[in-house]
Amino acid sequence: MPATDVLLFFIGSTAMAWFSRKALRHPGSHGFYRFFAWIGILALVSMSHRAWGMSPWSLHQMASWTLLGGSIALVALGMATLVRLGRVNGQRGGGTLYDWEKTTVLVTTGIFAHIRHPMYASLLALNWGAFLQAPSLLAGTIALAVSLLLLLTALADERECLDYFGPAYAEYMRRTRRFIPGIF
Repeated sequence: MPATDVLLFFIGSTAMAWFSRKALRHPGSHGFYRFFAWIGILALVSMSHRAWGMSPWSLHQMASWTLLGGSIALVALGMATLVRLGRVNGQRGGGTLYDWEKTTVLVTTGIFAHIRHPMYASLLALNWGAFLQAPSLLAGTIALAVSLLLLLTALADERECLDYFGPAYAEYMRRTRRFIPGIF
């Protein structure tokens, strides 16, 4: 990897560590696992960005762009719904949540009526979209590790939501899937 890519990865990782500093003090929190997923995705983007768009009509590039577009749609829908309906309260979360995550109302409509974790699904799509730009054994290994980290992120988030929202969240879990409507 060229030195400029390594430098950008280092700068990006440092910024992510600073933004995740509270969560990193709480191993097992959803933010803890999410940080490492973000680092893995940054590594994939750093490794593959030079190949982006080089063979635009190849099957793997078209699949990649589909996933990357889906990633944008999922995060946009998820964030808009949370901000609009979640009644954010700065007191929630014990310092490990970002402000936009401090919802006090369980959001079960919009994209959340179909999947519990649209933002993590967005990161999964980004992860595999970045992998497909320049597939390799190393990139595949990183993409699988990121997928596992995002599953751990979702499981930790679900524990936190069960603690905060109680039986209402348990019922919501029975009605929805984590990442892909009707499947998983």
